[in-house]
Amino acid sequence: QVQLVESGGGLVQAGGSLRLSCAVSGRTFSTSAMGWFRQAPGKEREFVATISWGGGKTYYADYADSVKGRFTISRDNAKNTVDLQMNSLKPEDTAVYYCAARSGRTGRIGQTEYDYWGQGTQVTVSS
Repeated sequence: QVQLVESGGGLVQAGGSLRLSCAVSGRTFSTSAMGWFRQAPGKEREFVATISWGGGKTYYADYADSVKGRFTISRDNAKNTVDLQMNSLKPEDTAVYYCAARSGRTGRIGQTEYDYWGQGTQVTVSS
């Protein structure tokens, strides 16, 4: 059984930083694409970032325009974790953040492309 468990959410002031982590168990991790999504109150869930396997030890990331330059996605295959470092946080970043895994090696921005999801972690940015 595949499990994804997010951690690291919380309350932070605008301009601050948070680091989210997602622990993955129950599947081969190193060759799977991983993603982060978020859902703000009253809004649809949206793509934040993804990290794809390019073969060998090569991985590459992609980001939503709204977080590019502020957020960084990374992974540690030895620990089966994928992190999201969030800097220069804004009130509009307030949302529940979800970690997701897909069977393929290439990340996608569509949430329907992902097979497994975590329960989410709340991030609140105060102004």
